[in-house]
Amino acid sequence: MANDFSRREVLRGMSAGAARLLLRERFACMPFLSAVFADRTVAGDAVLELSLTALSENTLRITVAAVDVDLAQTFTDDSLMPRAWPPPLVHKELKPGEASVAWGKYSIQASTDPFHLAVKDAGGRPRQELSLDTRTGKVSFSYGDGPVFGLGEGVHPLNRRGTTDAMRNGQHGEELRVYGARAPFPLLIGASGWGLFFHEPWGSFDLTGEAGIFTPGESARGHDIFLMLGDTPAQLMREWAELTGYPHMPPLWALGYQQSHRTLANRQEVLAEAKTFREKRLPCDALIYLGTGFCPSGWNTGHGSFTFNDAVFPDPEVMINKLHEDHFKVVLHVVNPPEDLHGKVADAGTAAEEPGDAAAYWSRHVPLMRMGIDGWWPDEGDVLPVASRLARNEMYWEGQRQTRPDRRPYALHRNGYVGLQRYGWLWSGDIFSTWKTLAAQVMVGINAGLCGIPYWGTDTGGFVPTKEFTAELFVRWFQFSAFCPLFRSHGRAWKLRLPWGWNTGDYGPAELDPEYAAAVLPKAEDLHNPEVERICRKYLNLRYQLLPYIYSAVEEGHRTGMPLMRALWLTYPDDAKAAAIEDAYMFGDSLMVAPVLEPAAEKRQAYLPQGLWWDFWTSEKVDGGKLVNRSVDLETLPVYIKAGSIVHTGPVKQFALEPSTEPIKLTVYSGADGQASLYEDDGQSFAYERGDFSCLELRWTESSRSLHIKPCGGTSARSQRFRIALANGPERVVTFDGKELSIHL
Repeated sequence: MANDFSRREVLRGMSAGAARLLLRERFACMPFLSAVFADRTVAGDAVLELSLTALSENTLRITVAAVDVDLAQTFTDDSLMPRAWPPPLVHKELKPGEASVAWGKYSIQASTDPFHLAVKDAGGRPRQELSLDTRTGKVSFSYGDGPVFGLGEGVHPLNRRGTTDAMRNGQHGEELRVYGARAPFPLLIGASGWGLFFHEPWGSFDLTGEAGIFTPGESARGHDIFLMLGDTPAQLMREWAELTGYPHMPPLWALGYQQSHRTLANRQEVLAEAKTFREKRLPCDALIYLGTGFCPSGWNTGHGSFTFNDAVFPDPEVMINKLHEDHFKVVLHVVNPPEDLHGKVADAGTAAEEPGDAAAYWSRHVPLMRMGIDGWWPDEGDVLPVASRLARNEMYWEGQRQTRPDRRPYALHRNGYVGLQRYGWLWSGDIFSTWKTLAAQVMVGINAGLCGIPYWGTDTGGFVPTKEFTAELFVRWFQFSAFCPLFRSHGRAWKLRLPWGWNTGDYGPAELDPEYAAAVLPKAEDLHNPEVERICRKYLNLRYQLLPYIYSAVEEGHRTGMPLMRALWLTYPDDAKAAAIEDAYMFGDSLMVAPVLEPAAEKRQAYLPQGLWWDFWTSEKVDGGKLVNRSVDLETLPVYIKAGSIVHTGPVKQFALEPSTEPIKLTVYSGADGQASLYEDDGQSFAYERGDFSCLELRWTESSRSLHIKPCGGTSARSQRFRIALANGPERVVTFDGKELSIHL
């Protein structure tokens, strides 16, 4: 085939040295493009362009489309952060058939017969290779060394190599029982330092061969692929956040405990249960209410209804105010979104009058927001197209911000798409109450974080009870959830999801087939177990004590794209064994969590990456780089802290914003140099966007045994006291007056 190259622009711009290469060649008409161009004649040869646009030093946009397609308009959607796409700046004559382009520290070799791209770094090391079959539209790509992660929520195993994925959204079949709902993201991340986002078209993946294969769907406008390269995993996460958006800053209360409900008896039960949390001193921030339809008596009158159920909420405004007085947030379940949901909350005029427009649909929520509702639980939406799923995610953020501008929104979704991190949370759907499911959810959460979904969690205990749903399983799951971004209990036989629910003698409404319920739910004699409440209280208290550490890690993610629940690979990229671990994870930068995932466990074996570690519970030192065995009883979840960590904890609180004069404690786990940051703001408004926050840099120098504290941003630095101690030493109280301070320990 003869090649016909014209002079094309190669641009080097932006701070990273952006480059854009346009290659024009006459290809035989590509079948996967034909559906898009069916409205005009495409006969014989089609003129296509390859465009390479460097968005940064490490992110390259690769687009193949018809020559007359406006790339900026055609392939730019709401999953990408708005930006001014770089224009051509310089010209370069291209040699027929092949071209070499410099991209900062990388070099790109592009050929068109066959279509092939090879990217190498300054040392000549291959970083990624892609080939396009212009007949089928299939794209092949290299894996590099090590595992490959990604493709969204609900996949397995963690290493995607050796698997296929049809990228089907929603809750389906046997997979749902263990791995949960599927929220496919066409993103792959290689442990060797690359990421590929197949922005368009939609398609499937085959990772069983020597090279990965992406197969597009039947119709496509062309290919739009983003290649991200990084010397560290953190750099890859930042590139992904730059491309699709940094995680939003949630309200502090959303990081506290959330109790979900199903079948409700009456007004008295709603208020009495809230009062029980406070009387028992079991910390809780949010009460979530399911709608009628999935249960016989929920908060509303039926699926899609925004009208309160009089039998349960006869005076909703009064009840909401009452719950607010007891410092609970109120979150409502909603289903049945318009199947063609589109547009923006800010739409006006005739657009806003369309039933499927976000402005029209959001208007149905506004009266409840004005009553005082604090957040939403948008369920279902499996059948929504990609654009509608993301429009729904955005609507619950923009709508709440429009209706209540001074409060950060909250929405817990079952469906979403790339960009969800800017708007809301995701949970793993209607999973079953089994040990296998609990183990799988650890891996699912790790992969969700790698896909840029930092705010994720499960139905604690599993949604559908089975014979394995025992007090032991609930406790182990509760412990795991205490170290997940979302700490929330939910499921059928919902009263067994209450911290005290295993000590009442009655499991309450079963919401199951009577025969099935009799076979799987615990007997009355098994529901007199005070240990469950005691252990739940221990982990609730710990969660609230850790809120200063958790909130600072969340702010780090908001600033860098790093998730709260982290694959060990993100922290230990040079440890090949760590990269393969899917049953333990880092919670923030310092804590490694190893949930107990088997019944009747007396020991938990876990791999500790290289370096010195500390046992969180005993303050004993443990050498890493090997498997370690830790004895466990029912109340022990193994947690390890890497040497050099500075972990900040606060007092036990009954709700996240409960006032306290007790100083934050800074515990230093010596054995290596380390640093951390302590971030604080008001926890609920957008004042931080105007600089109204406090950030302190904490740095530990092992050689001098010194802790250094200094301001690192914000306008709200203040004088405050800290309790400071080594992990196994006495504590002392110091006062920080806003100026750099060094303390010898």
